[in-house]
Amino acid sequence: MSHLTGITPRSEKNVTMTAAESLDGYRLVDAGDLVINTMWAWMGALGVSKQVGIVSPAYGVYRPRPNAAFYPGFYDYLYRSTPYVMEMTRLSRGIWSSRLRIYPDVFLSMAIPVPPLEEQRAIADYLDRETARIDTLIEEQQRLIEMLRERRGAMISNAVARGLDETVALKDSGLPGAGPVPAHWEIMPLRYTISFQEGPGIMAADFRDAGVPLLRVSSVRTARSTLEGCNYLDPDEVDRRWSHFRVDLGDLLISASASMGTVSEVTEETIGAVPYTGIIRIKPGCMHKDFIRWFVVSGEFIDQVDSLKTGSTIQHFGPTHLAQMRVALPPTDEQRRIAAYLDEQAAKIDKLITETERCIELAQERRAALITAAVTGQTDLREAA
Repeated sequence: MSHLTGITPRSEKNVTMTAAESLDGYRLVDAGDLVINTMWAWMGALGVSKQVGIVSPAYGVYRPRPNAAFYPGFYDYLYRSTPYVMEMTRLSRGIWSSRLRIYPDVFLSMAIPVPPLEEQRAIADYLDRETARIDTLIEEQQRLIEMLRERRGAMISNAVARGLDETVALKDSGLPGAGPVPAHWEIMPLRYTISFQEGPGIMAADFRDAGVPLLRVSSVRTARSTLEGCNYLDPDEVDRRWSHFRVDLGDLLISASASMGTVSEVTEETIGAVPYTGIIRIKPGCMHKDFIRWFVVSGEFIDQVDSLKTGSTIQHFGPTHLAQMRVALPPTDEQRRIAAYLDEQAAKIDKLITETERCIELAQERRAALITAAVTGQTDLREAA
C-alpha cells in the first residue's frame, strides 16, 4: 500500500519482511474493493484494488453495495485526494504519526460525492491521462537528478585522484582499486597527513540538561556544525574523563557511517564540545583542510573504506580503518587549487539539483491540485462524459 501508487501487489514490491506464519485474520479482497491501511490512511495509504488478493488485519476492506454508482477508478482518486486525506487525518484517533487510526464507523460516516456513473468514468479517464503525463515528467526529472549526482561524484573522484592537469606524467599509485596518479604526488599513509579521533561512547545516565554540548550526528549534517539535537554533559565530568575529546575551532567532523557525504567544520558555536561515538574529529596536517573536505567524500576514500570493511558486519568505519589507509597527496598549493575548483563546480551542480527538485515539487503539487479539482467538480468534465 502506497500513498503514491495505491494498492500494489506484494510480488511487485521490494519486500524485506518475512511472510506471516498464519493467515488468521487476513481478509479477502476482490477487484473493485476499497482497501485502507487503517493506521496510515492519514498519509493517503488507501486505494481501490485492481486484483483479487488478501490483506493483513491492519487493513480495512470496503465493498460497494450492489447496483451502487461506484466506478473504482473515480473513488481511487477521490479518497487519495488532498481534501479527503485531510478529512481522514482530522477524523483519525490515536498518537500522532505513529498510532493514528481511522475506525470503520468513522470512515463510513464521511460524506462523498456521487456523480453519475458515466461522469465518474470520464473523470477517472481524464485523470489517468493527465497524471500519467505528470508522472512521466517527474520520472524524467528524477533521472536527471541521478545523472547530476553521478556526474558530481565522478568529478570529485577524478580531481582528487588525478588532479586538474590532464597532461601531467603519471605513475602507479599502488593504492587498492586506484589507477595511476600524477608522478609528483607523494604516496603516504593517511595517518601522516591528518590526525583523527572518534568520539567516546557515553551512557545516557551521564546526560544533563545543561553543560558541555555532546554533539550528535544531527549536529554534523551541514558544512558548519551546530548544536542541533545535542545532549549535555557535566563540565566537571568532562574535565575528568573526556577533556581530550573536546573539539577546537577549525576541526573537521565526519560521520563514521560514511553515508552522509558531509564534512562539518567546528565553529564558534560548537567549539569545546565533545563529539559522540560515531563522529570522527579530523585535524589537518600536511593535507589541507579544504582538500580534506573533498577527499573524504571521494570514491578514492570510500573504496578504501569498503575494502577494509570486507567481511565485517559493522557498517561504519573508525580510526582503525583510517590508520590502514594510504593516500596520493598533491603539493599544498595544488590541493588548494583542486579544492577551489571542486567548490565552484560542485556548487553549480548542486544548484541544478536544487532547481530540479523544485520542479518535481511543483509537478507533484500540480498533480494533487488536478486530482482535487476533478474529483470535487471544480473541473467540469460532463461534456467528456
